[in-house]
Amino acid sequence: MTGTTGTVAMILALAVGTYAFRLVGPALHGRVALPARVQELLAAGAVVLLVALLATGTLTEGGGFAGWARPAGVLVGGVLAWRRAPFPVVVLGAAVATAVLRAAGVP
Repeated sequence: MTGTTGTVAMILALAVGTYAFRLVGPALHGRVALPARVQELLAAGAVVLLVALLATGTLTEGGGFAGWARPAGVLVGGVLAWRRAPFPVVVLGAAVATAVLRAAGVP
């Protein structure tokens, strides 16, 4: 029972923290001025973080390489998104590409 209480407490703490972060942006907008260089670094940091998450989710599974089908599916989805395909088409294209490669025996 103690583990469950601790888990619930952590979930609540994270929820409150997340909500507080969301409130800080509008509350401080216009009151705090960041230098242009800091804004550039924050934008670059966001892009780097998203690319790192994409690479980790695409290339790894269970601590090892996920195989070639998943990265190929992500590549198909990326090309479709770059060509401005509708979101459902992007998702289905990536899923179909991955499924076809796995059905063909590509890991």
